[in-house]
Amino acid sequence: MANEPDIWRHVDANAADLIALSNRVWGMPETCYQETRSAAEHKVELERQGFQVTTNVAGIPTAIMGEAGEGGPVVAFLGEYDALPDLSQEADVAEPRPVERGGNGHGCGHNLLGSGAMLAAVAVRDWLNATGRPGRVRYYGCPAEEGGAAKAFMVRDGAFDDVDIAITWHPHSICDVTHADSLANARIDFTFRGRASHASASPHLGRSALDAVELMNVGVNYLREHVPTESRIHYALIDAGGIAPNVVQANATVRYLIRSPDLAGLSPLIERVRKVAEGAAMMTETTVEARTLSAVSNLVPNEPLEAAMRRHLEVLGPPPFDAADRRFAEEIRATFGEEEVEHALRGFGMVGEMPGPLCDRLVPAGNKRTGVGGSTDVGDVSWVVPTVQMWGATYAIGTPFHTWQMVAQGKSAAAHKGMVHASKVMAAVGQEAFEDLGLIEAAKQDLAKRTGRTPYVCPLPPETKPPLDM
Repeated sequence: MANEPDIWRHVDANAADLIALSNRVWGMPETCYQETRSAAEHKVELERQGFQVTTNVAGIPTAIMGEAGEGGPVVAFLGEYDALPDLSQEADVAEPRPVERGGNGHGCGHNLLGSGAMLAAVAVRDWLNATGRPGRVRYYGCPAEEGGAAKAFMVRDGAFDDVDIAITWHPHSICDVTHADSLANARIDFTFRGRASHASASPHLGRSALDAVELMNVGVNYLREHVPTESRIHYALIDAGGIAPNVVQANATVRYLIRSPDLAGLSPLIERVRKVAEGAAMMTETTVEARTLSAVSNLVPNEPLEAAMRRHLEVLGPPPFDAADRRFAEEIRATFGEEEVEHALRGFGMVGEMPGPLCDRLVPAGNKRTGVGGSTDVGDVSWVVPTVQMWGATYAIGTPFHTWQMVAQGKSAAAHKGMVHASKVMAAVGQEAFEDLGLIEAAKQDLAKRTGRTPYVCPLPPETKPPLDM
C-alpha cells in the first residue's frame, strides 16, 4: 500500500521476528500454568526489543509484563501462549498426524495470539520513539487462559490498576471486531468422601462416593431444563475412585464448569449446582467438599474503542491471502463438513456471502452477530480497564476451535498473514489512543456507565489461589 500509515510499516518491520516467536511457541505447546518455556521465549524477545520486563506477575511464575516508554497514558496489549492437552499435530498437513501421542497442541492459536499482540506493542513502541511522543506501552504475557483464569488473578492482584486501555485479539476463521459475547464461568471440583467396603461381601457397610458423583450428574442434568437458555453446565470425571468394581469407592471427584451470560447470573447458578451436590451427598450418606479452581467474568463492551477498531479495520481491509493459502485451506476444509462452515458464517451473519475457504472480505458493520458461547479471562480485564479486541482471520473458514485442524494451520503462511493483519489493526488503535486522549477519556466514561450499577466483584473466592498444579 503506497500511502500506508507509519504504524503499519513499523508492524511490517518487526513481523519476521514475531512470526519466528509464534513458530517457536507452536513447537513447545504447554498447558495451564506450565508454560515455562513459552513464557521464557516471550521474556527473551521482550528484552531483545528493549522492554523492561517484570516476571512472576501476581505471583504467577509464567506471567510476565514488558514496558517501554515514559510519561503519558498506559496502553496495554494482552497476549497468551498456553496450549491444550491431547491435540498434538504436525503442521501443514490436512490429516490427523500427532507429533507425540497424547501430547499438547496449540488448538486455540495462542502461539499466534501472544506473538501478534507483542508485534503490535513493539510497533507502537517504535512509533512512540520515532515521534518523541510521551506514553507507555505494555505487553502482558498471560498464561492459563484455557481454564486457569490467570487474568482474573492478575486483575485481583492489581496488575492492571494503572492501565488506561487494553487491546487484544484472538485467532479465528473470520476477521471482525469482537463484540462482547462471552460467558462468565466458574470451574469447581466436587469431591465426595464415603466409606470403602467389599462390594459383594459387605456392600451395606460401604458409602459410595462414586454413587454420589453419578447422582449429582443426574441432578444437574435435570437442572439444565430450569436455567436461563444461554447458561451452560459441563462436567468431567477427575477421579472415579479406582478401577476395582468389587470395592465400594470411598472417594471420587467430578469437575464442573458452570457458565452464565453475566456475573450477576453466575453466583445463583453456582449455588443451585452446589445444592444438587449436597443433595447427592445426603442421598448416599457421604460428604462433599467444593473447591473453586478458577472463575472468570463476562466481557464488558466498549463502544468508543470498538468504533475506533472498526475504522482502522475498514481502512486496512481483509487479510492479503493468496492462491497457495487458499489451496491449503481447501484441503483443511475437506476434513470437516459444511455444517461447521455454516456455523462459523452464521455467527457473523455471513451465510452465503463468503464462498471461498478463507476470509477475503470484511463482515458488514450492520450484520447481526451471535455469541460464540465461550468464555475468556479477558472479561475480568474488561471490567476494570476499557478493553477492545478483534477476531483475526488465520484459519480456513469453519475450522472448529480446539481441534487438530487448528493446530495443523498454526504455522501456515495464512496464519502468519492473519496475525500480522490483526497486529496492524491493534497497533493503529494504540496509536490513535496516544494521539487522541479524548478516545481514552470516552472509553473510560463508557466503562463507568456500563459498570455504574453493577461494579466489578471478582468471581474468585478470596481464598482461591492460582491453581499452579491444575
